[in-house]
Amino acid sequence: MSNNILAGKVGIISGALNEESIAWKVALKAHAEGARFVLTNAPLAMRMGEINKLSEQCNAPIIPADATSMEDLEKLFSGAQEHLGGKLDFVLHSIGMSANIRKGKHYGELNYEWYQKTLDVSALSFHKMLAVAEKQDAFNEWASVVALSYIAAQRAFLDYTDMSQAKAVLESIARSYGQRLGKLKKVRVNTISQSPTKTTAGTGISGFDAFYEYADRLSPLGNAPAEACADYCVSLFSDLTRYVTMQNLMHDGGFSTTGISEEIVELITKSNS
Repeated sequence: MSNNILAGKVGIISGALNEESIAWKVALKAHAEGARFVLTNAPLAMRMGEINKLSEQCNAPIIPADATSMEDLEKLFSGAQEHLGGKLDFVLHSIGMSANIRKGKHYGELNYEWYQKTLDVSALSFHKMLAVAEKQDAFNEWASVVALSYIAAQRAFLDYTDMSQAKAVLESIARSYGQRLGKLKKVRVNTISQSPTKTTAGTGISGFDAFYEYADRLSPLGNAPAEACADYCVSLFSDLTRYVTMQNLMHDGGFSTTGISEEIVELITKSNS
């Protein structure tokens, strides 16, 4: 059911690869709630994905952009404002990539050139987006920026390797730029730390299925699905959360604050017996 809470709002949604993507579901939800927006992704990701289908569903144009390129981002933000007819009310950063994870590199044997690329694509791109938006004065007052993070920014998780540092940097950028943009123009900047989610990126991590089940059994509410994360993003884009900023918001069914659950105790007891 739509409540039209984004009626009249315009923005940019990045990172929609296919129907499993959280960004894809955010776009559908934002469209249903009355928003207009531009879709963007890297040219390579666009060739691999199905973004044209989403563009048609949401009547949203696509502006390709390499999020590590300041030139591309300048064209993205200026093009979005031109198409949408004014300054922006929201931006979703849903961008992440690790060649070290894709190639199965353990934490002690990381390729450092790939490591730097992980940081650039997955975290510094967020700073670059915000820097370009600031220089272009691209935001309306009370605009909202959301980036997708993960609890590995605070805790050690096997096989998440260099993405752990990327998410930590991402969250730090949200705090620092949230302070800056809040003072300059009352713009909110937050990150959402989402449950393990069965996206193309998530399932590419070694041992994902086992951890997904573990998190689901530990969380009192179970893992938060991608559709619920989309709802949360839309709430942060809306005027209902005007004074929420510089936060890393846990959207994980209670996983982050649960020590142990009855399901995990039963599983261990059964295994030991």
